[in-house]
Amino acid sequence: MVVDLQKAGLWKRMAAWLLDTILTCVLAVGFAFSLSILLGYDGYNRQLEAQYSRYETQYGVVFDIGQDAYEAMTQEEKDNYDTAYNALIADDEVLYTYNMVLNLSLLITTLSILLGILLAEFAVPLLLKNGQTVGKKCFSLGLMRTDGVKINTLQLFARTVLGKYTIGTMIPVYIVLMLFWGSMDATGTLLLGALAIGQMVCMGVTRNNSAIHDLLAGTVVVDITSQQIFATTEELIAYTKRVHADRAARQDY
Repeated sequence: MVVDLQKAGLWKRMAAWLLDTILTCVLAVGFAFSLSILLGYDGYNRQLEAQYSRYETQYGVVFDIGQDAYEAMTQEEKDNYDTAYNALIADDEVLYTYNMVLNLSLLITTLSILLGILLAEFAVPLLLKNGQTVGKKCFSLGLMRTDGVKINTLQLFARTVLGKYTIGTMIPVYIVLMLFWGSMDATGTLLLGALAIGQMVCMGVTRNNSAIHDLLAGTVVVDITSQQIFATTEELIAYTKRVHADRAARQDY
């Protein structure tokens, strides 16, 4: 690189990341609240609770129990519980409502996080220039291409959607949800650990201390106050030629 790379300090990057994460979470919660109203999530959830309550009252059971509580039941209580549960899942209306709650939960979670990240990590940097989020702006950090040229919209979009949203956020979120719903075993915990370790390894061994999303987009986080960033590749080439010409002239003496 012709221009010295002014890499951002680790603590500044962590502070900026924390601020941006808090802001993104606030935005995502706001979007989730709006989407839940728009899509009628609360209505389906109340309907499902009423359906569960009807079967619990009819059979004298409580569905929301753990394995230990079930094992502590007498055989007669287990038979009654199993009969109630089988009747519940055989009810087409209950199944429809359950699927609606589940699908809306996934949809609202996915869209709200996407909208929050797009606003905080894509729209705001387009407005502030040089890939600066609110956190980066507060701590005088910015983004540029690895060759010292200003990042373009496509790179910022790839960094945001492929890196920050897909790999950095939604894959861990879906793993956590599957662990919560019991549809994934300890493998999910191992995958979460592998993602975290992979991120740390990338930042530790790459020349520019780049996270996965920066590697995907070909970007690097820099100290914006001291880093020279070229507007275009042509400007970089012209600067490179001047530097080489100056060096050649000095060598003649």
